[in-house]
Amino acid sequence: MSQTFLDQLWTARYVIVNGLAMTVSISLLAIFFGSLLGVLVGLALAYGHAALRLVVRAYTDIIRGTPVLVLVLASYYMSSAVGVDLGPFSAGVLALAIFCSSHVGEIVRGALQAIPRGQTEAAKAIGLTFSQTFTSVLWPQALRQCLPTWVNTAAEMVKASTLLSVIGVAELLLRSQEIISRNFMSLQFYFLAGALYFVVNFGIERFGKFVERKTALPS
Repeated sequence: MSQTFLDQLWTARYVIVNGLAMTVSISLLAIFFGSLLGVLVGLALAYGHAALRLVVRAYTDIIRGTPVLVLVLASYYMSSAVGVDLGPFSAGVLALAIFCSSHVGEIVRGALQAIPRGQTEAAKAIGLTFSQTFTSVLWPQALRQCLPTWVNTAAEMVKASTLLSVIGVAELLLRSQEIISRNFMSLQFYFLAGALYFVVNFGIERFGKFVERKTALPS
């Protein structure tokens, strides 16, 4: 049985690698764009005018309260209704990035609001603009607080990428199911897929630890 599995694995090696590459590509793009948008969402929630905060708060609450699968289906099927023809890959990245942004926005908001207001006032007193205050004073401190929760959110995006199989994205889970439908080795290939997802999330966790060490205050 072991040799049979190894034979099947060797036969399907390119399918597995392509599925893993698709999962990694989608996850990284969703995390990157979702984090960028999330920083803007967090800034708006922490420092925006009342009207802007109301709109962004509604966006955040609605997205966080919507299942990821609904966002995936909406991004794929509703995009054509507004004149935008998104393929499965683009729609999947969009849905996951939007979902990621709502969580990162809350993380950034909490980190920024935890910084004493006196530091912002001191930056104004020495003539710094808001952008200078954010990049030089606020963001370095907020980043250290954001990292652990951001790593958890990034790992959730990798796991959420499995839902993109419903719109035809050939990510790792869908590729594994296709292989299983041919050789019926469900236990072995699902275990392999789980191990590969663990490797990807472990890499994200290690990267987060690396950035945490680089941004830590000297003792």
